[in-house]
Amino acid sequence: MPENDRRPHIVLAETGATEPFRPTTRRISEAELAPRNRRQHGRRLLTELRSAEEAAQQVIQEQRAFGVDVGNGLYLEFEAEAGFELPTDKLESARQKIELVAINERDGKVHATVFVPEGGLVRFERLLEDYNDPRRDTSKQRPKNEPLIAQIEHIRAAALDALWMDEPALIPPPGQRIWWEVWLRAGQDRQANFEFFRTHGAHIGLQVRDRYMNFPERIVVAARGTREQMSQSMRLLNLIAELRKPKDTAEFFVDLQPNEQAAWVQELLARTQFPGTNVPHICLLDTGVSNQHPLIAPVLAAADLHTNNPAWGTADQFGHGTQMAGLSIYGDLVDALAVNTPIAIQHRLESVKLLQARGANQGEQYGDLTREAVARAEVAAPGRSRVVCMAVSSKDGRDRGRPSSWSATIDGLASGAEDQTRRLFIVAAGNVEPRTQWADYPNRNTVEGIHDPGQAWNALTVGAFTAKVNIDQAAFPGWIPIAPNGDLAPMSSTSQTWESSGQVRNSWPLKPDVVYEGGNGGRSPEGQIDALASLSLLTTHHQHLARSFDLFGDTSAATAVAAQLSAQIQAEYQAFWPETVRALAVHSARWTSAMLARYTPNGTKSQYRHLIRHCGFGVPSQERALWSAGNALTLIAQDELRPFDEFEQLTKEGRRSRVVRSRDMRLHAIPWPAEILQGLGNIPVSMRVTLSYFVEPNPASRGWTRRYRYESHGLRFDVKRSLETVDQFRHRINLHAQQEEQGIPVEGDDTNWLVGQRARHLGSIHSDIWSGIAADLAERGHIAVFPALGWWRERKHLEGWRKTARYALIVSIEAPDAEVDLYAAVMAKIAVPVEVRLS
Repeated sequence: MPENDRRPHIVLAETGATEPFRPTTRRISEAELAPRNRRQHGRRLLTELRSAEEAAQQVIQEQRAFGVDVGNGLYLEFEAEAGFELPTDKLESARQKIELVAINERDGKVHATVFVPEGGLVRFERLLEDYNDPRRDTSKQRPKNEPLIAQIEHIRAAALDALWMDEPALIPPPGQRIWWEVWLRAGQDRQANFEFFRTHGAHIGLQVRDRYMNFPERIVVAARGTREQMSQSMRLLNLIAELRKPKDTAEFFVDLQPNEQAAWVQELLARTQFPGTNVPHICLLDTGVSNQHPLIAPVLAAADLHTNNPAWGTADQFGHGTQMAGLSIYGDLVDALAVNTPIAIQHRLESVKLLQARGANQGEQYGDLTREAVARAEVAAPGRSRVVCMAVSSKDGRDRGRPSSWSATIDGLASGAEDQTRRLFIVAAGNVEPRTQWADYPNRNTVEGIHDPGQAWNALTVGAFTAKVNIDQAAFPGWIPIAPNGDLAPMSSTSQTWESSGQVRNSWPLKPDVVYEGGNGGRSPEGQIDALASLSLLTTHHQHLARSFDLFGDTSAATAVAAQLSAQIQAEYQAFWPETVRALAVHSARWTSAMLARYTPNGTKSQYRHLIRHCGFGVPSQERALWSAGNALTLIAQDELRPFDEFEQLTKEGRRSRVVRSRDMRLHAIPWPAEILQGLGNIPVSMRVTLSYFVEPNPASRGWTRRYRYESHGLRFDVKRSLETVDQFRHRINLHAQQEEQGIPVEGDDTNWLVGQRARHLGSIHSDIWSGIAADLAERGHIAVFPALGWWRERKHLEGWRKTARYALIVSIEAPDAEVDLYAAVMAKIAVPVEVRLS
């Protein structure tokens, strides 16, 4: 971007036209079936089912003796043949109230658990009898129900392990009393089911917290007890759908000596301009903030200090929250102190004390604590524009992309699933700990999975890179930096372990979304590992009377700096949605040469996916996020569509039925500088497209495929190719959407795209870069946004299909080698220019 050429981004109005959308019909091959001797296989499964039926009678007698009745029944476990898919949706029956509650994978086999009410086992008995009876064969002379029955290896009454969604090694040993995260079937009356579980759980000896979290088909509670008590609860109370181990939080407290003097604070204050009160606020959910620090006091009022627990107070006794505050205001203070030019702060802070000390929140659910913290800030200052920044995370990455109650709560809060209020969350990816493991850089980063709640789809998840490589050789002779300049930082966790080859799911979001400076580590000639002062960021100290500055780093520091840029975007463009602010941060990011050299040596699409799972979309640029230029313009559309609707159709038997399917797409005719691009001919240019939207979560562990997807809906983008007509473009979009619904890899991808459709459409923010010659780009001025599957469509009874989905679409064109004014050409095509700079 040329120096001193700063122009506001172009906001597009009414570029999109709604069109009816339905993927084209296409026959697909059936799933491979396990080879079976029908007679032997069917009889064995029928014997196992009847054995489970005997167990069911015993369980129902226990339930009645216990004096409860919430629909007595049994949990039944179906184990798939190793290496074969199990059509789990065929196990469920809404009419007979048979509910699929959980799917997990153990030893390479899919295990599906269903709750079968009293009398419901007859359904499975009939399925097996029809499979066994040659007279019931299909018109193709295949056994009836073969697609389901052939894939089942065993049927049994489910034990506690069948509902355990974490690693088997994490199940507590017998007799050990721990806190459990209990996912209950919501039923028709959520409050009644919760009260039932709490009241009757107490009779078994469970200690149940008095609050729960809401999700579309689940409520999540914290309960303390032994494995035996939880097994008894599962048998007697009929409500448990999943069990997980609650997360411990990682606390990032540092105790480093100060390396600056209080006089520098006064010098910085003298040249800093602070804002009024009607500006965006960064809401820090952390350990509290010491707002009497001279650098913090001008932007953090006492009225904006809150706490989840009044007994804790609002002050920061440990330092982490105050360290976050300094970076979220100024960025790295080394940069602010190294210049003598004026500094203008455009945002303010809020603080909610989310945790006080290690172990202080035992038995609490961090999703619930996060929800309460956000509510405290919003009740105190409703209607305020804010960025929620949270660098508190679990200590491990065992979820491997799978949603948790914590990450799903953040997704729900971000999407406004309950109150229609969208929110922007900035969360940390989590760190490689302890620091001794930095010695295995970068291999350790690849296997250290992003920590909960960093897998949240709607959050901007922040990892760390580093440009800090200078070490004082006089003080540390022979020491070298661990990470090279511009590379992934040694503490940054990644999502590479989410690329699973298992059968449950391997298409979790690409995380982290972006990386910011997180500091570096040093290595001595003897192999000692440490975070040195010269490789750290400088921020504010929570005991400012003793020392003004503190050293800080890791993904916490990177997250604070990320929140700073998001608040700056909000201040510059006040009408932008949270989805748009998130999109601009990602859209402005670029990979460093060090990242590209390490992760994309051959430049293949699979390597770029590998790169993103380590480094996100790169390092965001304040310049690109806030401004366009003559030869680097950014166009932004904020729009919405209706993804799904209910339609009438005829069944094979000629009966009328109501089905939910895709409804609308939006075809955007972008004001395109086609004439200038044509004139540039073979000059290299690039186009970047970013699509950002928020999904409503449904985190029940039922495989997250088709009918049980986590996301409420998906949106996709595609760009017209240079040799296509608009009608040909429409047809190709429909075909690709249908292929995705059926799990067929999209073929014929435009080779000029860097990431490609198969990778870029993971999660709820999609970004890709097209590179080619200007004449080819000249004909690409149409972009389509269209729906993909989600539980709004597949879970019809939840009526999500009635909802509208909004999105932000960002398109940039860059011609760095050309002296042209693309910006002016686009503005000339807009009849009524929209004033977008509102600060």
